[in-house]
Amino acid sequence: MEFDWIDVPFDLTSLPPKDVEESFEDPFALKFLPDGENGSGLHAARYFSLGKSLAGRGIFSVFWTDGKKYRVINARPMTPEEEHFYERRKSEDL
Repeated sequence: MEFDWIDVPFDLTSLPPKDVEESFEDPFALKFLPDGENGSGLHAARYFSLGKSLAGRGIFSVFWTDGKKYRVINARPMTPEEEHFYERRKSEDL
């Protein structure tokens, strides 16, 4: 996976790019296309990701991809509700 970190629109000091990239590589990561997309083209599509870094840090990301490169638009720690959803889905897959 290749990521584009040039001029990201959020603060990378509290959530390092390495942790975000690891959350995408999490074998249990969940990726969603949110409801209500406007259908204006591939580059306009935004996706959600729930995954964990190698250190176990839960991360929620909003991103787009052209199939080769990923552009993270926003990333933050998971909320308790997102963490619960992630863990429930992970246990269903095991």
